[in-house]
Amino acid sequence: MSAPHIGYAAMLEQFGPVEVTEYSALAEQHGFTGTMAADHFQPWVPQQGQAPFVWNVLTAIGAKTGTDLGPGVTCPSFRMHPAMIAQASATLEAMYPGRHWLGLGSGEALNEHIVGGYWPEAPTRVAMMFEAIEVINKLFTGKDVKHSGKYFTLETTRLWTMPEAAPPIYIAAAGPYTSRKTGELADGIITPGAAHSKVSGVFENFAAGARKAGKDPDTMPKILQLHLSWAPTDEEALANAVTEWPNGGMKFPKQDIRSPFDFEQMAKLVRPEDFEGRMVISSDPDVHRASIQAFLDLGVDRVYLHNVGRNQTEWIEVFGREVLPKLHR
Repeated sequence: MSAPHIGYAAMLEQFGPVEVTEYSALAEQHGFTGTMAADHFQPWVPQQGQAPFVWNVLTAIGAKTGTDLGPGVTCPSFRMHPAMIAQASATLEAMYPGRHWLGLGSGEALNEHIVGGYWPEAPTRVAMMFEAIEVINKLFTGKDVKHSGKYFTLETTRLWTMPEAAPPIYIAAAGPYTSRKTGELADGIITPGAAHSKVSGVFENFAAGARKAGKDPDTMPKILQLHLSWAPTDEEALANAVTEWPNGGMKFPKQDIRSPFDFEQMAKLVRPEDFEGRMVISSDPDVHRASIQAFLDLGVDRVYLHNVGRNQTEWIEVFGREVLPKLHR
């Protein structure tokens, strides 16, 4: 048995850039082994209150830590052209060699609609993401490249600042088609915590896609982002979930909703029982340990943990002492 890779999910929807950088450094001091930083232009609900630019924050986190780091996840299709994502990612890897990974997703209207334009349905957004990856991979060669596709154009150019090796690309996927294509086209997969049967199905589709492309899925990272609520009492843990992370109890697709204020109105309908089966809410560290261990037993290679409350320091210290040392692969 070996110690698993358990990272810290830096939620930029909830914390300002200086504060979240300090939490990331504190997490590393207490045994967390990496940082996944959320890319948001707006928080889910106004109560969360923040949305700093992920690339600035990752740069600061890189200076204060020594482990892996990446955006979980950024969308290369609307707010930012894939060429800009490629430049940001290559620069970060040049600054922190061997530590950075590029997490990509197909986007949510909450963050992407702010530049205007038509917001397409999910299949189109997924197709745009996969074409964007083609553009990014071209630029990651460091050579002069161009692109003329269905969604993106790139006139002849190159990335002038390149790391020795391009960062790996991990794609956020939860559906059958996207997870299969991720296996084919990416270096690893990121998926959210869900029922074990669903996560297993995602990994099976990912493996099938990887084998189709002649790759060994066992060597490709399978990454889980896991939301949870821990506090000294069950009542506090539940209150934190309902107040700070009501979106975790919303049982419907959220990709088409544009405003934090619309989410705020929807949050009024969220009840404590809506979190059941979706997020562990408990004051008992061992309950959380068992939940995390069960995902590791499914074949997850890395887990990035997000405690939804504002009690980050207390949570980091408790989990560093009582949870992380007891996990194994």
